Amino acid sequence: MMEEYKFPPKDFINREMSFLQFNYRVLEEAKDKNNPLFERVKFAAIVISNLDEFYMIRYGTLSDQVHAKIYKRDPSGRTPKEQLIEINKLTRKMLKDLYDLMNTDILKELSDAKIEFIKPENLSEEELAYIDNLFINNIYPVITPMVIDSSRPFPLISSETLNIAVLLEDKESLEKHHIGTIQVPSVLDRYYYLPRKDTKSKHFIFLEDIIKLKLKDLFNSFDVLNYSCYRISRNADLEYDEEEAEDLMEVIRETIKLRKWGNVIKLEVEEVISPELLEYLMEEFEIQEYNVFRINGPLNLDFLHKLNKLAGYEHLKFKEIVPLPIPELISHEDIFLDIAHKDVVLHHPYDSFASVIKLIKQAAADPQVLAIKQTLYRVSGNSPIVRTLAEAAENGKQVTVLVELKARFDEENNISWALRLEKAGCHVIYGVVGLKTHCKMLLIVRRENNEIKRYFHVGTGNYNDITAKLYTDVSLLSCNGELAKDISDIFNKLSGQYKYERMRLATLAPEDMRNKFNDLIDQERANAKNGKKGLIIAKMNSLVDRKIIERLYDASNDGVEIQLIIRGICCLRPGIKGLSENIQVRSIVGRFLEHSRIFYFYNNGNEDTFIGSADWMERNLNNRIELLIPILNAEGKHKLKNILDYNLKDNVKSRILHANGTYHKINTKDEPFNCQEEFIIRTRKKFEKYKKRTMKQSLSRG
Repeated sequence: MMEEYKFPPKDFINREMSFLQFNYRVLEEAKDKNNPLFERVKFAAIVISNLDEFYMIRYGTLSDQVHAKIYKRDPSGRTPKEQLIEINKLTRKMLKDLYDLMNTDILKELSDAKIEFIKPENLSEEELAYIDNLFINNIYPVITPMVIDSSRPFPLISSETLNIAVLLEDKESLEKHHIGTIQVPSVLDRYYYLPRKDTKSKHFIFLEDIIKLKLKDLFNSFDVLNYSCYRISRNADLEYDEEEAEDLMEVIRETIKLRKWGNVIKLEVEEVISPELLEYLMEEFEIQEYNVFRINGPLNLDFLHKLNKLAGYEHLKFKEIVPLPIPELISHEDIFLDIAHKDVVLHHPYDSFASVIKLIKQAAADPQVLAIKQTLYRVSGNSPIVRTLAEAAENGKQVTVLVELKARFDEENNISWALRLEKAGCHVIYGVVGLKTHCKMLLIVRRENNEIKRYFHVGTGNYNDITAKLYTDVSLLSCNGELAKDISDIFNKLSGQYKYERMRLATLAPEDMRNKFNDLIDQERANAKNGKKGLIIAKMNSLVDRKIIERLYDASNDGVEIQLIIRGICCLRPGIKGLSENIQVRSIVGRFLEHSRIFYFYNNGNEDTFIGSADWMERNLNNRIELLIPILNAEGKHKLKNILDYNLKDNVKSRILHANGTYHKINTKDEPFNCQEEFIIRTRKKFEKYKKRTMKQSLSRG
């Protein structure tokens, strides 16, 4: 029986279709010739990596529901089976469009830029000799060709690895066919440089093509009839019982191992594969035809990311930006003095994340600092923050770190960091049973003039120095007493059974955040009903939560103007008369991944402005520990409002969502306005103005 909803299914966009529409927007960036060639290539690679994760998690979950004979419909009215069919249909079209783009425009433009991937049949005798030597010395020692028979069963194939399947015929018994398989080693380069005389071009050949050239030598007891690269995706949406777990880390370690055995839910093969070889693979992986994707080109475009590292092609990339220090945080050598002076809002990657690292480093070495507390969700592989926290503990600070072990696909990395922090003397918490800790916060306790003072940092993004250069996020540095007490209470809640009476200024999920957003939306509804201005502007990654969507529909009908800036999934249908005619939704896909979460409510001119870690999704509001904080000072509010205004003004990278679920670029005769590029220019101008001012002050003092 279908669950009763306030609004009918036609008023909701399917979540999975919305994600695939987002991936199409990424594909559009690969097609956009206004982007530098290497950036277009990078967007093409992102399309594939997005699909990989989507199939392993979302498609895997729906597959489990189908196998469990679950027929419950989603808010858009689709059963799990119906969603799987639509996903595969749209994915098939997306892959065709992507590889059509690769095989025409992109490969041609790479060739024009003197970069060519040579096919085996086009190799010269000299190059074949070079490859022979390369294969014997560098590749052959690493690969393991396997023939499948009664004593050698088909090996375990890991998700997303590249492999070659080979159809073999026994030379002694011509009617007897065998199957061979070779994993293309991920520890080797995916493509190799081919020295070629009398040319200015750089020539490369794929590793799998080198191995294919040697198949007859590798399987010299057989005749090679057919071969094809293949790649599988396994269901990675595995659950574990936290309530019964005595050792959460050990349970998660075991779950990671089980991912290797997840059911195969997608099989990619080359178009040239023979029916017999494909039939064998389908039987081996227990997969049906509708989950097979024939690819007209190299499987797994992840290698395209590495093209960006080729020297001498800077003109084919975006001009590199250098995140700049924010003037408010370089007035003093002591960053605590700057934060004590006023609250500071940071906008990454334009404002340098180095300010946050500097704060932690100074706290680790400062004799006045007594304690440091921090949550870590996703950190980089060589995190300076983790190293500094370890140093702080070794320096005698009381260091408490919540490392969320359940951060999907980062579990192993986080376990490694957790053990390192423990070894250094930090108190490490492995998350909270039943909930993911997704809030991003740092608390520093310092003794000043024989009194305790708390400094804190709260952001919308992870404490990851690498993604801080690639994602747009906002954060707050402050020593506001009320907020600092709230954050202190939250850390006490995370580390034990501490119960707070109520938050002073902050809002926490899952306890209070849904109610907070409901109240803020209802406040605008009440004002609109009374003839006053009602305005909501919200920026986030995804809008999926049905109850929030229903409340926004009601607000629209009450006359509230609602502007939503949603990068990814949006299940709300905007612009429908009598339902959502006062709601506009836009998505911005550009050189940086839009990741900030900003919420603005006009509130009769008081302009309530918040930042937080949560999207408007059920998982965030119901099943995660998330944090929402108000921005209190006028300068911080103005900066966030300016970010929203720039996003709404963007007419280059914005796409507008239409009621039918499709997105279209803005057709306008106005001057082009790319908000990300404008932020780069604006930040640079502000910093140059600060440098000139300080230079004048220095000269006048001299």
